[in-house]
Amino acid sequence: MVEKRIYEFPSTDFRSFLKKFKNIMLAVILLLALFILSLNSFYTIKEQEQAVVTTFGKATAVSEAGLHFKIPFIQKIKKVDATIKGFPIGYDEATDKTIEAESLMITRDFNFVNVDFYLEYKVSDPIKYLYASSDPETILKNMAQSNIRTIVGSYNVDSVLTDGKYEIQSKIKDSIVANLLEHDIGLMLVNITIQDSEPPTEQVMEAFKSVETAKQGKETAINNANKYRNEKLPQAKAEVDRILQQAQSEKAKRINEAEAAVARFNEMYEEYIKNPYITKERMYYEAMEEILPSLKVIIDNGEGDINKLLPLDSLTEGGNE
Repeated sequence: MVEKRIYEFPSTDFRSFLKKFKNIMLAVILLLALFILSLNSFYTIKEQEQAVVTTFGKATAVSEAGLHFKIPFIQKIKKVDATIKGFPIGYDEATDKTIEAESLMITRDFNFVNVDFYLEYKVSDPIKYLYASSDPETILKNMAQSNIRTIVGSYNVDSVLTDGKYEIQSKIKDSIVANLLEHDIGLMLVNITIQDSEPPTEQVMEAFKSVETAKQGKETAINNANKYRNEKLPQAKAEVDRILQQAQSEKAKRINEAEAAVARFNEMYEEYIKNPYITKERMYYEAMEEILPSLKVIIDNGEGDINKLLPLDSLTEGGNE
């Protein structure tokens, strides 16, 4: 009798091995995931740096220098340089060339001067620096230029070029600090200094003199036009009043004449109704007298057999002679 063997595949040992291998793989994957998450959960902030922590896109905290923890995929970090930075006003820092659009200014006594500044600033509030405005540095520069021109324009050229620099710097700094507090863009002014101040070039002076001459010519023309207007307006108003008064007088005269003519016509009409023929004849003769004032009219009814010689004036004048 042949003995039969029954083989089980996989065997019990192999199943146990697969189960153990599966558990090991899960543990490895879990450890790898935890390692990756741990790498993305910690961040380091260097000295002179600050970091804004955003949770779901909203700023929630500011981190200082050191090692910090954040929730992966939920929180993000935006680092901000907290060192003192600066920029020039009136010249190019790389080439040291003057930028006349920024440096050229007019003083209180109407002189022109080139003044160069250097402004230093730092971030005071990282959240407002990142989210209160789109370009805080540009805002600061425009703010500084506005204050510089206003304050330099309140001094004489001698003060700007010589002994008034420190006072001008101080006033400009105070004014910019007040503006930064008002606008609150997350920046603070560290210092602003005058680097150089000198008269502008001869070409620039001539150009500005031409502009100033044109402006004065414009003002003169405007003043002359206003003077001419002020002289002519009263005359024109007086002429208008005279014409209106004359028109009113002429109107009253014409109305009175028309009313008189109507009254006369009504009187004549009443007489005409009483004696139409006589009134017609009288009106005819009166009209002829007006039309031919030098004509002598002789009225003859045509009766009698006597021959009449007309005109009689020539005979009468001849007889007198």
